[in-house]
Amino acid sequence: MHLRAVAASTTALLSITALLLSASPVGATGDERWRPEVIAHRGASAYAPENTLEAVDKAAELGIDWVENDVQRTKDGELVVLHDDNLRRTTDVEEVFPDRAPWKVKDFTAAEIARLDAGSWFGPEYAGARVPTLEQYLHRVERNHQKLLLEIKHPQLYPGIERDTLKVLSNEGWLDRWHTRRRLIVQSFSADSVRTVHELKPAVKTGFLGTPPVADLPAYASFTDQINPPHGSLTASYVTAVHAFRGAHGRRMEVFTWTVDDPAAARRVAGFGVDGIISNAPDVVRDAVGG
Repeated sequence: MHLRAVAASTTALLSITALLLSASPVGATGDERWRPEVIAHRGASAYAPENTLEAVDKAAELGIDWVENDVQRTKDGELVVLHDDNLRRTTDVEEVFPDRAPWKVKDFTAAEIARLDAGSWFGPEYAGARVPTLEQYLHRVERNHQKLLLEIKHPQLYPGIERDTLKVLSNEGWLDRWHTRRRLIVQSFSADSVRTVHELKPAVKTGFLGTPPVADLPAYASFTDQINPPHGSLTASYVTAVHAFRGAHGRRMEVFTWTVDDPAAARRVAGFGVDGIISNAPDVVRDAVGG
């Protein structure tokens, strides 16, 4: 009887331990499980031009493991890393192609976009930086041993971009077990786009950008692993509600919140129990939350 009681107690303890570990944020172990991941928004975009290789390198220089980027498609089907659906804000497209208004990404070929200066708007020291292709971006993230939170941007403008994105990820070796389990998340503001990624490649971890009503969370949990809301409207109760569900891969759903750039806001959302904080100044957030 005594031995059976000890065995039962040991089994219960192991089950509780496993449950606690499964509730830990991405890739965290030991004491680190209580600290949120810090993700460099469009690279370390407070210090280098957003979505460029220079911003990726700056994040690496700061010791940031995760970088976030935005993916869109050119006229000739190339995937490029850019946030806006037009090229005006972050390149010199108006000077190089003055007669091509409104300068939409989808109206330019990859070769044309490669001619543009994507760094001078940020500072003269970045003159000549380019809009990278997704392949180039993946190579740099891989070289730096970083992890990628990839956003499919404006999918309604680019039918089939989910399949195109997964094809590039596959070609570059990012859909093997190591990457899909530890180094890659694909997200979007479009629930349909996230669902499509999950259906095409169920192994890929996915995130939905937004704050769906708690009553709708069971439906989202069928195709996504994360709910990623803006930090301004985030509450501790909402984080708790998300954590109560298991996502598409059977693990507790996570919350990555954005875009947090000051220490007080970082500490506030960390106190809510978020799993990740997306920031233009990731070093500031890391230092604030003790990462």
